Amino acid sequence: QVQLIESGGGLVQPGGSLRLSCAVSGNTFSDYAMAWFRQAPGEEREFVAAISWRAGSSTYYPDSVRGRFAISRDNTKNTLILEMSRLKSEDTAAYYCAANTRGVWLHPTRATEYDYWGQGTQVTVSS
Repeated sequence: QVQLIESGGGLVQPGGSLRLSCAVSGNTFSDYAMAWFRQAPGEEREFVAAISWRAGSSTYYPDSVRGRFAISRDNTKNTLILEMSRLKSEDTAAYYCAANTRGVWLHPTRATEYDYWGQGTQVTVSS
């Protein structure tokens, strides 16, 4: 069983920055492809960022966050990171980290590619 625990959410003003972390249990974190998704009230879950296993040499972003958000991983600490900058009100949502432990990762932007999820951390962008 893999456990994911997000942290770092909070209230930030438009234009500000936040750093989200996701602590992952187990000894094989480096073998997992990882991602961040978000969900606003009344909306569907939305893909935010993904990173490949091991060195994380491949990353993926939707146009809505590209250039503002950066995903990274620290395999020595079993931690996934999402650096968010130039935040907008439309970035307000619960943010979830997700892990693909299957070893097959064909569609990084699809929620169905991930078999473990965290409980989420709330990000609110408001003045």
